[in-house]
Amino acid sequence: MNVRCTMQCSKTCIAHAGKKGAENNIIMSGGLPILAMQESDVTRFLTASTHLGSTNVNFQMQQYVFKRRADGVHIINLKKTYEKLLLAARAIAAIENPADVYVISSRPMGQRAVLKYARYTGATSIAGRFTPGAFTNQIQAAFREPRLLLVTDPIQDHQPVNEASYVNIPVIAFCNTDSPLRFVDIAIPCNNRSVQSVGLMWWMMAREVLRLRGTISRQTPWELDVMPDLFFYRDADDQAKEEETKADEAKLEVVQEPVVEEIPEDLAAVAAGVPGASVVADASAAITSAPKADWAGEETVTGTTENWGGETTWT
Repeated sequence: MNVRCTMQCSKTCIAHAGKKGAENNIIMSGGLPILAMQESDVTRFLTASTHLGSTNVNFQMQQYVFKRRADGVHIINLKKTYEKLLLAARAIAAIENPADVYVISSRPMGQRAVLKYARYTGATSIAGRFTPGAFTNQIQAAFREPRLLLVTDPIQDHQPVNEASYVNIPVIAFCNTDSPLRFVDIAIPCNNRSVQSVGLMWWMMAREVLRLRGTISRQTPWELDVMPDLFFYRDADDQAKEEETKADEAKLEVVQEPVVEEIPEDLAAVAAGVPGASVVADASAAITSAPKADWAGEETVTGTTENWGGETTWT
């Protein structure tokens, strides 16, 4: 009898505790209104195609997939994307020295975003090829000891992810639906194969880290100072074409001023049909038609001329 009562009491307590825990279970982006995802953020996600995954899906990334389209493309749940973004930003903001956070991107489309992120948050960037043994080989000059690692693609950046697992460095990665999550501690589901999506995710990560550190205010939009376009990859050929187009437009804007011939006032008045202008024109014509002395010619003398040579000639 006592055992049965004890079991019933235990079940009641467990049920009550579970109900109370469910009531107190606050999601990171759902508990506080200030941490909730704004409509402008959703618009940016959709514009940059952050919600579009690949046709394949990893079994560990299945939890972040919302649905699958008819063409086979998996749709990522943007709410979970934003929640994992906040979680990663909190982990980054907990590092005392910002330079101990290493951001890596071996793919060209993420190198500019990595450099810009390091510029605004004070992190250390490794853009381009990662030197093998940089985290494990203490003999080489490029040896580093980061406290946190951020990678753009765990597939392309597999070397630093594997080395981070050897020395117990936590890893944060932007993962697509087919990305492997081995040795990844915080996976942020997003489209990491789009130029706009990669740049936008790095921009939002930098914005959230600065907000948690207190560098910028949540009431002031950061895009007024730093646009997301600064984090986008720009091809060298496209940039050269844009510069040529701007140069051509600048040449077209330069308009040559028309040459205006100066017309005398009297002729201009006659052409304009001003009354009395013809009389003034005739008078001026009579004055200008008077004979003028030729100062360059010989002087004509009608009187006597004294010849200084000794004789006087009368004409």
